[in-house]
Amino acid sequence: MTPPDGVNGDNFRDPTTAWQGPDGTWKVVIGSYSNNQGMAILYKSQDFIHWTMHQDPLYLSSKTEMWECPDFFPVSINGTNGVDTSIENPSVRHVMKASFNSHDVYIVGTYVNEQERFLPDADLTGTSSDLRFDYGKFYASKSFFDGKKNRRILCAWVNESDSMEDDLKKGGYGLQSIPRQIWLDRNGKQLVQWPVEELNSLRDNEVYVYGKQLESGSVFEVRASLLHRQDASVTGKFGPFGLLALATKDLAEQTAIFFRIFRDHKDYKVLMCSDQKRSSLRNELDKTTYGAFVDIDPHREMVSLRTLIDHSIIESFGGKGRSVITTRVYPKLAINDEAHLFAFNNESLSVRVSRLNAWSMNKAQITAGGKPKLYPRISRGRSKEYDP
Repeated sequence: MTPPDGVNGDNFRDPTTAWQGPDGTWKVVIGSYSNNQGMAILYKSQDFIHWTMHQDPLYLSSKTEMWECPDFFPVSINGTNGVDTSIENPSVRHVMKASFNSHDVYIVGTYVNEQERFLPDADLTGTSSDLRFDYGKFYASKSFFDGKKNRRILCAWVNESDSMEDDLKKGGYGLQSIPRQIWLDRNGKQLVQWPVEELNSLRDNEVYVYGKQLESGSVFEVRASLLHRQDASVTGKFGPFGLLALATKDLAEQTAIFFRIFRDHKDYKVLMCSDQKRSSLRNELDKTTYGAFVDIDPHREMVSLRTLIDHSIIESFGGKGRSVITTRVYPKLAINDEAHLFAFNNESLSVRVSRLNAWSMNKAQITAGGKPKLYPRISRGRSKEYDP
């Protein structure tokens, strides 16, 4: 495959997984940029050797930059199972994903095979209103279909927030996220993500708490939390309430993962944030605060949080995976046995910790044949998990 006329070689890269049309033709999408438009160029082949470019891109947007690491795959409208990349029938919709401007964004829509067109429910805007896999550090993701367990799995590059000097000392830059199963939410508007079930086999040393009241202004040390608004009928803004991860006892270092709830006379809005301003006493780090709205009604559903915490990475799944935020933090004091976790409530009303479970996490086991029992990230010792 070669770039079309007018497309620079640097703006032609990262093929998707190939899929096969009903007539047996192989197809693949290449990320590109031309005439101030980011795009997914479509190539076709009968033998998987000789490829020709389709006359029109499968999708393009004048509001996006160069597309890196595009992905294109079907999702079932009938449940959480994944489907093979070549499936095309009325029981699936399609997802188009692009990486640009340090974010992985996606749109859900309909693939018209006969016309080689992807018709999204809403176009990409190149703004913060676009749907993202993850609202923190999560880039260049790739999904694949696991035919053994009928699921689609997503992984991504989680880059550093450290200085270039420290990156050179470490001898590497970034790591892979925990693999996530993804599926279409039952509302059909967005994807849901959840850590793969194999992760549960690494759990150890469980602790749990049920029905603990968290009064206004209180903080208590925990291992996990599922937080429930006790009174969601009042108009206004509530919060923040949530977790302080990788924290020192005196809270000099802390990474806050928290919720705020906004309500007018008709609707609720739930905002999930990961605040890194006090994540480390070191000053040269990127300490961006990330946030995303979670599509839940707290009057009908508990506000839930599952958090995976390692030495320098925190992956947080809000609303049972409807919104996800991944951060990189580098505490100077809150390390090993000095790293604590607290639940806090800084709003005027009380919050009830309905249920919490927590585990330490063992290392992934690698068999003699080199096949992982779980997809391993860099071996850095034991981690922790906080799960509803």
